[in-house]
Formats: sequence, C-alpha cells, structure tokens
Amino acid sequence: MSFNLSSRLAERRAAHLYRQRPLLESPQGVRVVVDGQPLLAFCNNDYLGLASHPAVIEAFAEGARRWGVGGGASHLVVGHSQPHHELEEALAEFTGRPRALLMSSGYMANLGAVTALAGQGDTVLEDRLNHASLLDAGLLSGARFSRYLHNDMNSLASRLDKSQGNTLVITDGVFSMDGDLAELPGVCATAAERGAWVMVDDAHGFGCLGNNGGGIVEHFGLSVEQVPVLIGTLGKAFGTAGAFVAGSEELIETLIQFARPYIYTTSQPPAVACATLRSLQLLQGEHWRRERLAQLIAQFRIGVADIGLELMNSPTPIQPILVGSSERAMALSAALREQGILVTAIRPPTVPRGTARLRVTLSAAHTENDVNQLLDALKRAVAQLPVTQSSEAHDA
Repeated sequence: MSFNLSSRLAERRAAHLYRQRPLLESPQGVRVVVDGQPLLAFCNNDYLGLASHPAVIEAFAEGARRWGVGGGASHLVVGHSQPHHELEEALAEFTGRPRALLMSSGYMANLGAVTALAGQGDTVLEDRLNHASLLDAGLLSGARFSRYLHNDMNSLASRLDKSQGNTLVITDGVFSMDGDLAELPGVCATAAERGAWVMVDDAHGFGCLGNNGGGIVEHFGLSVEQVPVLIGTLGKAFGTAGAFVAGSEELIETLIQFARPYIYTTSQPPAVACATLRSLQLLQGEHWRRERLAQLIAQFRIGVADIGLELMNSPTPIQPILVGSSERAMALSAALREQGILVTAIRPPTVPRGTARLRVTLSAAHTENDVNQLLDALKRAVAQLPVTQSSEAHDA
C-alpha cells in the first residue's frame, strides 16, 4: 500500500482549494513585487507599517554586527542573550505584567503555553473560530478538549459546567479571518464564576487596539487576574518575528520548566530582539499610526458598502469581504491582481464551507488614495464577474 498523493492534490485543485506560494521579490510593505509584478498589497499583517521602517532595519543591522546572526542554542543552554532579556523586560512593562517570555513563533507560543498548563485529567475549552495553532495545542495537550460557539457565553457556560480538573478557557483576541473582537469581559466573567483560567492569543490586537497599542486586554481594561495568560505575536504589528507569553512570575517559570517548544528550540537571533525593541518604541510613541488605521478602516467600510459588497463586522485592520464560493473568491482576487492590487482569497479549510472571502488588511503605511484605488478596482472586478458562479459544492 502506498500514499496516493496525486489524487489528493487533484481533488484540491478541482475544488478550487489548491494553494500556491507567491514569490515576494521586494521588501515587505504596501507596495511589493510579487512574481515579477508590481502590486499594491492589501494582504499582509504589517498593520503599523514597521516591517521595513528604517529605524527598525538599522536596529537589526546593528544587532547583527554586535551579536551575530544566530541564536546558537536554546535559551536554557547558552542561547539567552542580553537583547532577549531586555526585550522580555520591555514586553513585561508594556503589558503591565510581572514577566514575559520570548518564543520563536506564535504557533510555538500557543503550543508551549497550553501543553505546559493542561494535561490528562484537565479541560481545555476554545472558541470555535480560534486559530489553528490554538486548536492543535488543545488537541495535543491530552486534556479533554471542546469548542464553544463563537463568542457565545451560554455555550461556554454549559461546557464549563461539564469540565473537570484544571480548566483553561482560550480565545483569540482578534479573530484572524473575521476581524471581530472576542467578547473578552464576558469570557473572563463566565470563567471566573467556575474557577477557570483565561488565555488570550492577541496576535492581531497588539499595536492596533488600546490607547497605547496594548491590545484587547488594554482595550477592555482587564487585569492580570482576569487574563492570567496573554500571548502576543511580534511578526504582525511589531513588524519583526517571534512571539511572547506575558503573565505572573509563577506562570513564566512554569513555562521555562515545562513548555517543550521553548525548552527544545534554538532561540531567535538576538538581532531580531534588537529590532523588536526599536519597533516597540515606535509602536508606543507614534500614536498617529493607530489614528491613521482607524481613518482608513472607516473610509474602506463606507466605500465597500457603497459598492454593495458584504463586509463582516470588524473594527480592526482585518476587513473580510464575504464572497461565498471559493471559485468566486478566486475570480475576484484574480480580477484585482490584473488591476495591480494584491488581495488574498481565503478558502476552506481555513474558513467554513460557503464562507470564502477576500481578506483585506489595512496598514498605517497605506494612504487614502491607496484605499480609493482598491475600492475602484473592487467595483470593476465585481462588474466583470458573471451574475452566478458555480455551486457551493466547490467548498466541500
């Protein structure tokens, strides 16, 4: 017996679900060159426009000259460099928590935190729309794992009533494919009534939400006691790479001792930490970036409504246009690209069947003219499409 990989790939192609990697031939930004074509991009997560900021680049270069280009070993061997330590202290202060722990990626931060805190005999409850890394972490933990209906406190409460052992309630802060916010005050209150801990993956909230960019916890004014485990990603609004977990002294020490993705992974290059320290300063000091984002979001939402397209309920830079079938989403994305606009079509299994979409992401580096160009291109792209497309069977 052998693996029939060809048939699996053919089925994915036939269902309009085949994925290909665009080749980026320029620095990350709102104007890119992809597969040789200059494009205006609305599909990266560089929400504050810091990925190619000259000061961040210079901090990275200086860090490489001072500390080299590799971490060299895991943090627990000899890979925990001074820039890593300084960044952890700065992130702890930024989040208002006693300590923070650097991880090499957001995926690893979620896996490490969940599997270190919950195991056999415990319970992990997650929002149904959580990121894949959170779902994988819940499954790998060995705990009883269940998903509650999206932002539904009654559904969460009913599952909490059936929980056993230590219970961890996990939610995204900003849901990456819908752009909406977690009902975090309700999640915290519901969990607290039943003695459960709350963990928030605020990958898409940091930098964008809160008066100081502190994310959804700052946005709602919640405490460390209400959200004991806070995850942040550095590759989005921070513009660099890696992730962190922020919480109590005991939490961080527990992760250092028991989180396998932390213990057994080489640390990120110290130069990345140097760059992130600089981007954190910009994130905190340049409030105009969040203000511009808010203006662009409002402009885009008004413009899309005028075109007659269906936007999802998002106050964040993630602005998904609900399309329906994968074929139609792909056709719209292709029509935009012909006009020099790059917007990714998001299809199952990333999103549920029948909810394929164009995931538009806005950046503080965009201008009002950029948004107007996107809106004009969308209007033309919609006009080019046939009135009906193939059935939703393509999303099976």
